Amino acid sequence: MNPLQVIAVAFRALISNKMRSFLTALGVVIGVAAVIAMTAIGAGARARVDKTFESMGSNMLVVHSGSHRQGGPHAAAGSQMSLTWDDLTALREQVANVRYVAPMLSKQVQVMAEGQNWATTAQGTTADFFAIRNWPIAQGRGFEPLDLDSGAKVAIVGKTVVSNLFGADAEPLGQVIRLGNVPFVIIGVAAEKGQAGPGGDQDDTVFVPVTTYRAKLQGGLTQFIPGMVFVSAVSQAATASVKGDIEALLRARHRIRPDTQDDFTVRNLSDMAAAQAEGAATLTALLAAIALVSLVVGGIGVMNIMLVSVTERTREIGLRMSV
Repeated sequence: MNPLQVIAVAFRALISNKMRSFLTALGVVIGVAAVIAMTAIGAGARARVDKTFESMGSNMLVVHSGSHRQGGPHAAAGSQMSLTWDDLTALREQVANVRYVAPMLSKQVQVMAEGQNWATTAQGTTADFFAIRNWPIAQGRGFEPLDLDSGAKVAIVGKTVVSNLFGADAEPLGQVIRLGNVPFVIIGVAAEKGQAGPGGDQDDTVFVPVTTYRAKLQGGLTQFIPGMVFVSAVSQAATASVKGDIEALLRARHRIRPDTQDDFTVRNLSDMAAAQAEGAATLTALLAAIALVSLVVGGIGVMNIMLVSVTERTREIGLRMSV
């Protein structure tokens, strides 16, 4: 038989056994689709992890007060203030391989404008914070040294705050908002960041100069930092050494004995990102294994159908071979 005759016989066999042909094709489709779907889900999980940590910032370390032992149990980070403003200056000037250092103070406030009000988070920081977080200004400008030195009542707002106070298509620059009873002029709108890892909206915030925050919103100046400090290393490879240098410097400044636990916490977000990426890789491998099982099951079904088809036509095949 020539190839065209073989194809014609096979086609007639498929037409005469429509249900069997359909089940065979269905087994192949299910197996292949399972592999593609599971692999795509795993790749999506990895991409989501990468995007989340990219939005948080690059080469970033977070320094908190707290995490000390008092009367036996450990206190949580930030439970007792131990970082001072002099510590922040020392981190900026005395730790090698540090690119940026920025404080972050925050509190929940009611922001009002044009008869509208919205509950959001007011954050006091500096221009370096936006460089650390890879957070550009979409409209207007960022904080300048004069804003910090003079304690200017200016603000940079997130997209969510703009939408709820002025509308999605409004022009917020130059508008006056009130944080509590304090008026601020909007000088910039931060680029949209989206959801944070835990599910919070990063764009639902108002940034003000840290000096203005301390004078107008904090409710009293203190030598301690009632928040956290963000530190950016010059490179990804330098984050581990910078973390060690920060711990050594703060232990020396706080006069912590060698046998005593730190009264601060330094977190390396790169380590967190690596752990999340490892978890995503494990999830991908698990999904691939499940997809492989589906493919094997589909293949076995196809093999069974083919075996039945050949077995029931053994006499016909022998006769054709004889002829």
